[in-house]
Amino acid sequence: MRSVTAVWRRSADPALTPAARRIVRLNNGFQLLFNLLWWMPVFYAYQRAAGLSDGQIFGIQSIYYVAFCLFEIPTGVVADRVGARNCLRAGAVVMTVANLVPVLAPSYPGFLAHFLAIAAGRSLTSGAASACLYEGLRAEGADAHYLRAEGTARALGLAAKVVCWPLVGPLMSLAHQSPYVLSAVCAAGSLGCALALPRIATADPGSGSGTGGRQRGTLLRDTGAALRVLRSSPWLALLMVQGVAVFTLSRICQVNLFQPVLLEHGIAESSHGGVLAAMTVAEAVASARPQWLSRRLSPAAWVSLLSAALAAALAATTVGGPWAVAGLLCAFAAITGFGYPVQRRLINDAIPKGAPRATLLSVESIVDRGVCAVAAVAAGAYLAAGRLDALLWQSAAVTCVLMPVLHLALRRVGPAPAAGGARGAHGTEAASAQAVAQPVEEPVALPVDEGVAPHP
Repeated sequence: MRSVTAVWRRSADPALTPAARRIVRLNNGFQLLFNLLWWMPVFYAYQRAAGLSDGQIFGIQSIYYVAFCLFEIPTGVVADRVGARNCLRAGAVVMTVANLVPVLAPSYPGFLAHFLAIAAGRSLTSGAASACLYEGLRAEGADAHYLRAEGTARALGLAAKVVCWPLVGPLMSLAHQSPYVLSAVCAAGSLGCALALPRIATADPGSGSGTGGRQRGTLLRDTGAALRVLRSSPWLALLMVQGVAVFTLSRICQVNLFQPVLLEHGIAESSHGGVLAAMTVAEAVASARPQWLSRRLSPAAWVSLLSAALAAALAATTVGGPWAVAGLLCAFAAITGFGYPVQRRLINDAIPKGAPRATLLSVESIVDRGVCAVAAVAAGAYLAAGRLDALLWQSAAVTCVLMPVLHLALRRVGPAPAAGGARGAHGTEAASAQAVAQPVEEPVALPVDEGVAPHP
């Protein structure tokens, strides 16, 4: 096993080969274009203008989250069987069509079909996109560059949103349907990146070789294999649970609580775009620099600490003035930017070589989005009752109680031995502090984030 301190190493990393640099560039292009949804800041107002009621709009969102969860397992298993590149291509095609549906059918059935197709496109790429990045780098002997490549891709995508989203309003005044047309153009561009990705025989079952040497199996066999990995690896299962806090808090803040928090402190709607842009810049900078985090703490400890810091930043918005609230939201975004790459690396390192990786990544995504869906329902109930402050404080309390408990459980369980019975580089399980800082297997990147913008 390799030490997780390799996550932080910089000077000893091998140089990127020309082929590895090409893979990184294509990954950056795919993730940027695939997730650059121009309609995100205006889809609520767009649907209202099309005649949909609030009940219909939020009902579609609920169906979207449920559909995403239902699509995750089958699409993850398909990615394990037919190859990550093929799934990327299929997902890009589906996203291109999905973004054109509201242009052709601006009605309730049209928007419902649009979001169902978005869920299908995202689920097709949720495990495959980053798996291509890691497997490609590993084939070139440059997998040590994964953490920075993953964070840089996320940062570039966020930076693109900062540049593009302020243009949506003027563009809509020229052509009302332009946000959806531009989104379709970007999705088509991501298809070009997917088509240009090189063939990686050791990681692309669709090219005639199973992932990591694993033979193809049936959908049920791959699903069963993923469940057996989870049963045999409490370390992996606990890491998935630990990461729920980062995903749920960031999604609930950006989707459900962003505008209510600002309005609660008298920040006018005309300023919300500026605050959102500042938050996106903060998250982009932090996402590109996870190595700024101190090496004195293990990555697992950092995830626990950052999760508690996210909850505390949200709770602190209840006592500050308008400028303090804006600053706290930017700090919240920066913490999110630091947390995602580290949590992804931990999950990826815990997946054994030869396991159905895309399926396991889909399970992780289902856990995150399932908890997020429940939290969104609770947030709506609190907001309807006028208890926003209570929601934020109670969320902070629950997070700050659960994260130390989970971290202690992680220290007690420790990572499982690597495949083949190899022992850790730091000795026996008695060295628990060091054992926690060791990965199980080769890292595989997690799904691309769902860049959901708050309702305008």
